[in-house]
Amino acid sequence: MSRLTLLAVSTAALTLAACGGNEALDPSAGFGPDPTLPPPSRSLFPTVNVADAVGWPAGRTPIAAPGFQVQAFATGLDHPRWLYRLPNGDILVAESNAPPKPEGLDAPAGGGLRGWVQGLFMKKAGARVPSANRITLLRDADGDGTAETKTAFLTNLMSPFGMALVGDTLYVANADAVVAFPYQTGQTQITAAPRKIADLPAQRNHHWTKSMVASADGSRLYVGVGSNSNIGENGLDEEQGRAAVWEIDPATGTHRIYASGLRNPVGMAWQPDSGKLWVSVNERDELGNDLVPDYMTSVTPGGFYGWPWSYYGQIVDTRVEPANPGMVARALKPDYALGAHTASLGLTFGEGPLFPAQYRGGAFVGQHGSWNRKPRNGYRVIFVPFANGAPAGPPQDILTGFLNDRDEAMGRPVGVQFDRLGALLVADDVGNVIWRVSPAQPVL
Repeated sequence: MSRLTLLAVSTAALTLAACGGNEALDPSAGFGPDPTLPPPSRSLFPTVNVADAVGWPAGRTPIAAPGFQVQAFATGLDHPRWLYRLPNGDILVAESNAPPKPEGLDAPAGGGLRGWVQGLFMKKAGARVPSANRITLLRDADGDGTAETKTAFLTNLMSPFGMALVGDTLYVANADAVVAFPYQTGQTQITAAPRKIADLPAQRNHHWTKSMVASADGSRLYVGVGSNSNIGENGLDEEQGRAAVWEIDPATGTHRIYASGLRNPVGMAWQPDSGKLWVSVNERDELGNDLVPDYMTSVTPGGFYGWPWSYYGQIVDTRVEPANPGMVARALKPDYALGAHTASLGLTFGEGPLFPAQYRGGAFVGQHGSWNRKPRNGYRVIFVPFANGAPAGPPQDILTGFLNDRDEAMGRPVGVQFDRLGALLVADDVGNVIWRVSPAQPVL
C-alpha cells in the first residue's frame, strides 16, 4: 500500500472505497464539481518529487478495491499506453512513447531550469526510452482472464496512441497524423501500408499523445491535441491548433476545432446515458502543490475552457502575458476536478454486467501520477459514480498500490478499457503489464 495522500471531494464526503482504508484525505486539494482551490503559490525552483520507476517484483501486483481482484492480463509489453477493444473482443495495445524531438529541441520544455527539471522527471520516471511504435493484439479466447495470444498487429508507426474502428477501416492517431488501415474481423496482423487521413500538430516540447474516438455513426473522428507549453511561454503562435479537441471528417481529412482551451486533453469517451463526449484534461504546473487540478468534463461544441489565460473556469492566471479578458469571460468551468497534478489520462465508462450495477455509466480514470507535487498524488485508478449522465459522488479507489514502501513506482496506470466479458483492463507503462480487475465473486 502506498503512502499517498488521497484528495477528497469535500469534507462531507470522506468515505472513499480506499484499499486498506488507511489513506488520509485532504479536502483542500481538488476533487469534485466545486473543488476548494487555494491561492497560487510560486517558488524560485520548481517542485521535483518523482517516483523512481523500478517495475514489479515477482509475485507483486497492484491492490484492488475490496470486493475486487486483480490479475495480469498480459505481460512483457513495451511501454503500453492505450487500449482499444475490437468488436470481436480482441484488445489492441498501443506500445508507444514520445517521438524524437526536432533538431535543436533536445531539452524538454524549451530548455532552461524548467527544461532541466522536466528532463530529470522523464529520466527518473522511466519515460525516456525509445518508442516501440507498435500496436499489439491480445486475445483471451478461452475467457480465463489471461491473453493467450499476443501478436504484433501494426508496426513502424509514429508514436501511436488513439485507435478507432469504423466499419472495415481502423484509424490510428500517430503523434503527427491520423492514418487508416483496412481491417478484417479476426485478423492478427495488418501489413497494408497506412493511408493518411489528416496531419496533426507534431510534438515539439510538450504533449505528444493523440487520443481519438469516433462518433456513433462513424462520420467524424475526435482527436485530442495537447499544448506545446505550460502556459504559452514559447509564444502563442506555436499553439495554433493545440490545446484542443479536433473534429475530423475521415472522408475528406478536413477538420475543425471542436473545443479549445484544454491544455492537454487525453482520455476521451462517450458517456452512455447522455451521449455526450467527455474528456480528461491535464492542467498547468508551477502554481503550487494544490493547483491546478486536472479534471474531466463533458465537451461543449465550440466551448472554450480557459487555457492559457485562466483555469477552472474564469480564475485568471496572472503569469500569462498579454492578458486576454475577453477569452477569460468565455471560459467554461469543467464538470469535475480530479486532483492536482494527478496526470489523469485514461477515461472510460462502466459497461456490461460483470461489475455491480452502481458502476455502470460511471467514469473510470487512470491517474498516471504526479512528478511535481509533495506529497505525491495519483498513481491509481479511480471510479466516479454518475447519475443522469453527470458525476454524482466522491471518487472511489479501484486499483492502488503502484508505489512501494520506498515510494518508488512499480507501475503507473494509463489507459483503461473494458474487455469483452466486462472486466476492467489497465495499461501500466512502467510495469509493462495490462492488469485485469474483476469482481472477486460473480455478480448475481
